[in-house]
Amino acid sequence: MADHYETLGVARDATDEELKRAYRKKAREYHPDANPGDADAEARFKELSAAYEVLSDPERRSRYDRFGTDDMRASGMSDPFGGGLGSIFDAFFGDANFGFGSASQHRGPPAGENLETHVELDLHDVVFGVEREVSVRTAVRCETCDGSGAAEGTSVVRCSHCSGSGQVRKVRQSMLGQMVTAAACEVCGGLGEMIESPCTDCDGHGRQLKRRTYNVEVPAGVDDGTTLRLTGRGAAGPRGGPHGDLYVQVRVRPHPRLHRNGNDLIHELHVPFTQAALGARLDYETLDGSETVVIPKGTETGAVLRLRGLGVPRVNSFGRGDLLIQLVVDVPDDLTDEQEDLVRQLAELRGEEVAEPSEGLLGRIRNAFR
Repeated sequence: MADHYETLGVARDATDEELKRAYRKKAREYHPDANPGDADAEARFKELSAAYEVLSDPERRSRYDRFGTDDMRASGMSDPFGGGLGSIFDAFFGDANFGFGSASQHRGPPAGENLETHVELDLHDVVFGVEREVSVRTAVRCETCDGSGAAEGTSVVRCSHCSGSGQVRKVRQSMLGQMVTAAACEVCGGLGEMIESPCTDCDGHGRQLKRRTYNVEVPAGVDDGTTLRLTGRGAAGPRGGPHGDLYVQVRVRPHPRLHRNGNDLIHELHVPFTQAALGARLDYETLDGSETVVIPKGTETGAVLRLRGLGVPRVNSFGRGDLLIQLVVDVPDDLTDEQEDLVRQLAELRGEEVAEPSEGLLGRIRNAFR
C-alpha cells in the first residue's frame, strides 16, 4: 500500500493548506475528465482521493500516523472515492455546500433586505459632526404574531416535504460515481417550516410595511459621497428573520466661500491693490469664529495665508487640516479722474511709464489752459 504522504508528494508535517494545494494540483492532472479512457490515470486519481480523504481529517490522520493504516477507509471505499466526497469537493471549492455528510442543515428564516437613503449636510456639519434623523419606509416585525407569521393560538409546523431541513437532495450517476446535490425546498422556500393558519394582519409574512425614523450620528470629517452603515436598521426578515442594514449616503451642500481639498479648506480671497501694496489687518470669519488675518505689505496674487487647525477633522485620527486663504490682488478698472490722477502721480514719483490719460474731465481742463 502506497504511503499517503508520498502519494500526495508532501512531507509528513505538511500543513492542512499544503495538503490541499498538493491534492488540487495532482487531482487536476489525473482527473478522469482530463484523461478519458486512461485506466492508469483513473487509478491514480482514486489513490489521491483516498489519501487526501484520510490526511484532511485530523482524527484519521492521527490514526494513520500512529498505526500506518486507517480502519475507516475500508468501509468508506464502496464508491470510487470512499466516503469523503464532501472534503474532496471542499478542497476545490472551499466551504461550498454540496449536500454531503452533515453539511445540509436548516438555516432558518432569511435576513431582511438592506435599505438605502441619504442625508444632506452643510460644511459646518461636516467639520463639527452632527446628528440627523432619516425616515425610511421599511418592513417591520408584525406585532400581532411577533414575526412568526402564524395566527394567534397557532404555531409553525415542520415542512413534511423536506423534513424541516429546508433542502431537498437529489442523487445522480456520473462518470465520477454518485453525485449528490442539494437545493432549497420548493414547498417551504428553504425555511423548513410551514404555516397552516397565517396571521391575518401580515398574511403569514411576519412583517408589515411602515415608516420608521432613525437617528444618524454623522462623525466629523466625513466627505461627500461617504456611506454610513446602520447595522440592524434595515428591513425585518420574513417570519422572524434578522434585520438587514440601513446605508445612509452623505451629501454635502456647497459652501458659498470655502471648498474642501482633502482635510484642508480653501478660500480664494480678493483684496484691493492698495491693501496688497501697503498691507492690512482684516477680520476674517472662519467656521470656528472670527480671526484676524494679516496681509503682508507687498503681497502678490497667489500668496497663501495658512490658518492651522481650522480645516476638516481627520476621520479615525487626530487633529484637523488647515484653512488656506489664497489671495487674489484686484486691479481696479473703474477709477475716477481724481483717483487716476493720484495713481499717475505715484507712477511719476516711482519713475514708471504709463499710458497717456484718456480724455476725461481733468484732461479737458488741462487742455483748456495749454
